[in-house]
Amino acid sequence: MHIAEGFLPVTHCIGWGVAAAPFVIHGAIQVKRTMKEHPGSGMLLGAAGAFTFVLSAIKIPSVTGSTSHPTGTGFGAVIFKPPVMALLGSIVLLFQAILLAHGGITTLGANIFSMAIVGPWVGYAFYVLTRKLGGGLLPGVFMAAFFADLSTYVVTSVQLALAHPANPGGVGGALATFLGLFAITQIPLAIIEALVTVILMRTLLAVAHSELLDLGFLSRFGDAPAPALEAKAAEATADAVAGSVTSQNAAAASVSGQKQ
Repeated sequence: MHIAEGFLPVTHCIGWGVAAAPFVIHGAIQVKRTMKEHPGSGMLLGAAGAFTFVLSAIKIPSVTGSTSHPTGTGFGAVIFKPPVMALLGSIVLLFQAILLAHGGITTLGANIFSMAIVGPWVGYAFYVLTRKLGGGLLPGVFMAAFFADLSTYVVTSVQLALAHPANPGGVGGALATFLGLFAITQIPLAIIEALVTVILMRTLLAVAHSELLDLGFLSRFGDAPAPALEAKAAEATADAVAGSVTSQNAAAASVSGQKQ
Protein backbone atom coordinates (compact mmCIF):
# COMPACT_ATOMS: atom_id res chain seq x y z
CA MET A 1 0.00 0.00 0.00
CA HIS A 2 1.31 3.43 -0.96
CA ILE A 3 0.78 5.96 1.82
CA ALA A 4 -1.44 8.72 0.44
CA GLU A 5 -1.25 12.47 0.95
CA GLY A 6 -2.16 13.65 4.42
CA PHE A 7 -1.52 10.38 6.24
CA LEU A 8 1.86 11.39 7.65
CA PRO A 9 2.86 14.48 9.66
CA VAL A 10 5.12 16.96 7.86
CA THR A 11 8.06 16.09 10.11
CA HIS A 12 7.71 12.39 9.23
CA CYS A 13 7.51 13.19 5.52
CA ILE A 14 10.74 15.18 5.75
CA GLY A 15 12.44 12.54 7.88
CA TRP A 16 11.64 9.65 5.54
CA GLY A 17 12.64 11.78 2.56
CA VAL A 18 16.03 12.55 4.10
CA ALA A 19 16.52 8.88 4.98
CA ALA A 20 15.71 7.77 1.42
CA ALA A 21 17.74 10.39 -0.46
CA PRO A 22 21.24 8.81 -0.11
CA PHE A 23 19.96 5.47 -1.38
CA VAL A 24 18.34 7.08 -4.41
CA ILE A 25 21.49 9.06 -5.23
CA HIS A 26 23.59 5.91 -4.89
CA GLY A 27 21.09 4.10 -7.09
CA ALA A 28 21.46 6.72 -9.82
CA ILE A 29 25.23 6.28 -9.74
CA GLN A 30 24.86 2.51 -10.00
CA VAL A 31 22.45 2.77 -12.94
CA LYS A 32 24.91 5.02 -14.77
CA ARG A 33 27.75 2.59 -14.03
CA THR A 34 25.67 -0.39 -15.16
CA MET A 35 24.80 1.30 -18.47
CA LYS A 36 28.46 2.21 -19.02
CA GLU A 37 29.82 -1.26 -18.26
CA HIS A 38 26.93 -3.15 -19.89
CA PRO A 39 25.48 -1.03 -22.73
CA GLY A 40 23.12 -3.85 -23.70
CA SER A 41 21.37 -3.86 -20.33
CA GLY A 42 19.01 -1.00 -21.18
CA MET A 43 16.16 -3.30 -22.19
CA LEU A 44 16.45 -5.29 -18.96
CA LEU A 45 16.49 -2.08 -16.91
CA GLY A 46 13.36 -0.98 -18.71
CA ALA A 47 11.75 -4.36 -18.12
CA ALA A 48 12.53 -4.21 -14.39
CA GLY A 49 11.07 -0.72 -14.12
CA ALA A 50 7.98 -1.59 -16.16
CA PHE A 51 7.36 -4.76 -14.13
CA THR A 52 7.48 -2.75 -10.91
CA PHE A 53 5.23 -0.03 -12.32
CA VAL A 54 2.54 -2.41 -13.56
CA LEU A 55 2.43 -4.66 -10.52
CA SER A 56 2.51 -1.88 -7.94
CA ALA A 57 -0.21 0.07 -9.77
CA ILE A 58 -2.72 -2.77 -9.34
CA LYS A 59 -5.10 -2.04 -6.47
CA ILE A 60 -6.74 -5.15 -5.04
CA PRO A 61 -9.47 -4.77 -2.37
CA SER A 62 -8.49 -6.38 0.92
CA VAL A 63 -10.77 -8.29 3.29
CA THR A 64 -9.84 -5.72 5.95
CA GLY A 65 -11.39 -2.89 3.94
CA SER A 66 -8.10 -1.49 2.62
CA THR A 67 -6.41 -2.19 -0.71
CA SER A 68 -3.28 -4.17 -1.45
CA HIS A 69 -0.97 -4.52 -4.43
CA PRO A 70 2.18 -6.37 -5.44
CA THR A 71 5.43 -4.42 -5.56
CA GLY A 72 7.51 -6.07 -8.32
CA THR A 73 10.83 -4.90 -6.86
CA GLY A 74 12.30 -8.32 -6.08
CA PHE A 75 12.71 -9.08 -9.79
CA GLY A 76 15.00 -6.13 -10.49
CA ALA A 77 16.81 -6.56 -7.18
CA VAL A 78 18.10 -10.04 -8.01
CA ILE A 79 19.20 -9.06 -11.53
CA PHE A 80 20.75 -5.64 -10.89
CA LYS A 81 21.12 -5.72 -7.08
CA PRO A 82 19.16 -3.46 -4.70
CA PRO A 83 20.84 -0.06 -5.27
CA VAL A 84 19.55 0.09 -8.84
CA MET A 85 16.00 -0.55 -7.65
CA ALA A 86 16.20 2.46 -5.32
CA LEU A 87 16.26 4.70 -8.39
CA LEU A 88 13.87 2.66 -10.54
CA GLY A 89 11.39 2.32 -7.68
CA SER A 90 11.58 6.06 -6.96
CA ILE A 91 10.76 6.87 -10.59
CA VAL A 92 7.86 4.43 -10.53
CA LEU A 93 6.46 5.91 -7.31
CA LEU A 94 6.83 9.47 -8.58
CA PHE A 95 4.97 8.71 -11.80
CA GLN A 96 2.24 6.85 -9.94
CA ALA A 97 1.77 9.75 -7.52
CA ILE A 98 1.52 12.27 -10.37
CA LEU A 99 -0.37 10.28 -13.00
CA LEU A 100 -2.46 7.83 -10.98
CA ALA A 101 -2.91 9.64 -7.65
CA HIS A 102 -1.47 6.46 -6.15
CA GLY A 103 0.55 7.46 -3.11
CA GLY A 104 1.52 11.09 -2.73
CA ILE A 105 4.19 13.72 -3.26
CA THR A 106 4.62 14.60 0.41
CA THR A 107 4.73 10.91 1.35
CA LEU A 108 7.05 10.00 -1.53
CA GLY A 109 10.08 9.61 0.75
CA ALA A 110 8.24 7.19 3.03
CA ASN A 111 6.97 5.12 0.09
CA ILE A 112 10.42 5.05 -1.51
CA PHE A 113 11.95 3.90 1.75
CA SER A 114 9.54 0.98 2.15
CA MET A 115 9.07 -0.18 -1.45
CA ALA A 116 12.23 0.90 -3.29
CA ILE A 117 14.83 0.50 -0.53
CA VAL A 118 13.85 -1.94 2.22
CA GLY A 119 11.87 -4.26 -0.07
CA PRO A 120 14.67 -4.84 -2.60
CA TRP A 121 17.34 -5.26 0.09
CA VAL A 122 15.29 -7.78 2.08
CA GLY A 123 14.33 -9.64 -1.09
CA TYR A 124 17.94 -9.78 -2.28
CA ALA A 125 19.10 -10.97 1.14
CA PHE A 126 16.70 -13.93 0.97
CA TYR A 127 17.79 -14.63 -2.62
CA VAL A 128 21.44 -14.83 -1.54
CA LEU A 129 20.56 -16.90 1.52
CA THR A 130 18.55 -19.37 -0.58
CA ARG A 131 21.36 -19.74 -3.09
CA LYS A 132 24.03 -20.22 -0.42
CA LEU A 133 21.90 -22.90 1.22
CA GLY A 134 21.90 -24.80 -2.07
CA GLY A 135 18.63 -23.58 -3.57
CA GLY A 136 18.36 -23.14 -7.31
CA LEU A 137 17.99 -19.90 -9.22
CA LEU A 138 14.20 -20.01 -9.53
CA PRO A 139 13.57 -20.89 -5.86
CA GLY A 140 15.87 -17.99 -5.01
CA VAL A 141 13.86 -15.67 -7.25
CA PHE A 142 10.64 -16.86 -5.61
CA MET A 143 11.99 -16.05 -2.14
CA ALA A 144 13.25 -12.66 -3.28
CA ALA A 145 9.91 -11.62 -4.76
CA PHE A 146 7.93 -12.93 -1.78
CA PHE A 147 9.96 -11.21 0.92
CA ALA A 148 10.47 -7.99 -1.06
CA ASP A 149 6.69 -7.70 -1.24
CA LEU A 150 5.96 -8.68 2.37
CA SER A 151 8.72 -6.56 3.93
CA THR A 152 7.40 -3.48 2.11
CA TYR A 153 4.09 -3.84 3.93
CA VAL A 154 5.77 -4.47 7.27
CA VAL A 155 7.74 -1.23 6.92
CA THR A 156 4.62 0.65 5.81
CA SER A 157 2.88 -0.61 8.95
CA VAL A 158 5.77 0.67 11.06
CA GLN A 159 5.63 4.07 9.36
CA LEU A 160 1.90 4.41 9.98
CA ALA A 161 2.21 3.21 13.58
CA LEU A 162 4.89 5.81 14.29
CA ALA A 163 2.66 8.50 12.81
CA HIS A 164 -0.56 7.35 14.49
CA PRO A 165 0.07 5.73 17.89
CA ALA A 166 -2.93 3.98 19.40
CA ASN A 167 -4.63 5.39 22.48
CA PRO A 168 -4.30 3.30 24.53
CA GLY A 169 -1.53 1.05 23.29
CA GLY A 170 0.87 3.55 21.81
CA VAL A 171 3.08 2.68 18.84
CA GLY A 172 3.06 -1.04 19.71
CA GLY A 173 -0.72 -1.24 19.72
CA ALA A 174 -0.95 0.69 16.47
CA LEU A 175 1.70 -1.53 14.88
CA ALA A 176 -0.24 -4.67 15.76
CA THR A 177 -3.34 -3.17 14.18
CA PHE A 178 -1.60 -2.07 10.97
CA LEU A 179 0.24 -5.38 10.62
CA GLY A 180 -3.08 -7.16 10.90
CA LEU A 181 -4.62 -4.85 8.31
CA PHE A 182 -1.83 -4.93 5.76
CA ALA A 183 1.03 -7.38 6.34
CA ILE A 184 -0.92 -10.57 7.16
CA THR A 185 -3.44 -10.09 4.34
CA GLN A 186 -0.51 -9.44 1.99
CA ILE A 187 0.87 -12.98 2.30
CA PRO A 188 -1.36 -14.59 -0.41
CA LEU A 189 -0.65 -11.67 -2.74
CA ALA A 190 3.08 -12.01 -2.11
CA ILE A 191 2.90 -15.69 -3.05
CA ILE A 192 1.12 -14.83 -6.30
CA GLU A 193 3.69 -12.13 -7.09
CA ALA A 194 6.51 -14.60 -6.44
CA LEU A 195 5.00 -17.13 -8.86
CA VAL A 196 4.54 -14.47 -11.56
CA THR A 197 8.13 -13.33 -11.04
CA VAL A 198 9.41 -16.89 -11.46
CA ILE A 199 7.47 -17.22 -14.73
CA LEU A 200 8.96 -13.94 -15.97
CA MET A 201 12.46 -15.06 -15.02
CA ARG A 202 12.01 -18.36 -16.86
CA THR A 203 11.01 -16.39 -19.93
CA LEU A 204 14.02 -14.10 -19.68
CA LEU A 205 16.36 -17.05 -19.30
CA ALA A 206 15.10 -18.22 -22.68
CA VAL A 207 14.97 -14.92 -24.58
CA ALA A 208 17.62 -12.77 -22.85
CA HIS A 209 20.19 -15.34 -21.76
CA SER A 210 23.15 -13.48 -23.28
CA GLU A 211 22.15 -10.19 -21.61
CA LEU A 212 21.79 -11.88 -18.21
CA LEU A 213 25.16 -13.55 -18.73
CA ASP A 214 26.81 -10.26 -19.65
CA LEU A 215 25.48 -8.65 -16.46
CA GLY A 216 27.07 -11.42 -14.41
CA PHE A 217 23.70 -12.46 -13.01
CA LEU A 218 24.11 -16.07 -14.12
CA SER A 219 27.67 -16.36 -12.86
CA ARG A 220 27.19 -15.14 -9.28
CA PHE A 221 26.27 -18.59 -8.01
CA GLY A 222 27.64 -20.73 -10.82
CA ASP A 223 24.46 -20.97 -12.91
CA ALA A 224 26.64 -20.24 -15.97
CA PRO A 225 30.29 -19.26 -16.41
CA ALA A 226 31.16 -15.58 -16.49
CA PRO A 227 31.72 -14.21 -20.01
CA ALA A 228 35.46 -13.74 -19.41
CA LEU A 229 35.88 -17.27 -18.09
CA GLU A 230 33.75 -18.62 -20.92
CA ALA A 231 35.96 -16.83 -23.45
CA LYS A 232 39.13 -18.16 -21.80
CA ALA A 233 37.71 -21.68 -21.77
CA ALA A 234 36.85 -21.41 -25.46
CA GLU A 235 40.32 -20.09 -26.23
CA ALA A 236 41.96 -22.89 -24.24
CA THR A 237 39.81 -25.47 -26.06
CA ALA A 238 40.76 -23.97 -29.42
CA ASP A 239 44.45 -24.02 -28.47
CA ALA A 240 44.18 -27.63 -27.33
CA VAL A 241 42.50 -28.64 -30.59
CA ALA A 242 45.08 -26.76 -32.62
CA GLY A 243 47.88 -28.36 -30.63
CA SER A 244 46.37 -31.81 -31.15
CA VAL A 245 46.06 -31.24 -34.89
CA THR A 246 49.66 -30.01 -35.07
CA SER A 247 50.88 -33.06 -33.17
CA GLN A 248 48.94 -35.38 -35.46
CA ASN A 249 50.35 -33.66 -38.54
CA ALA A 250 53.88 -33.91 -37.15
CA ALA A 251 53.41 -37.59 -36.38
CA ALA A 252 52.04 -38.23 -39.84
CA ALA A 253 54.96 -36.39 -41.41
CA SER A 254 57.42 -38.41 -39.32
CA VAL A 255 55.84 -41.71 -40.34
CA SER A 256 55.85 -40.62 -43.97
CA GLY A 257 59.53 -39.70 -43.74
CA GLN A 258 60.45 -43.06 -42.23
CA LYS A 259 58.67 -44.92 -45.05
CA GLN A 260 60.61 -42.99 -47.64
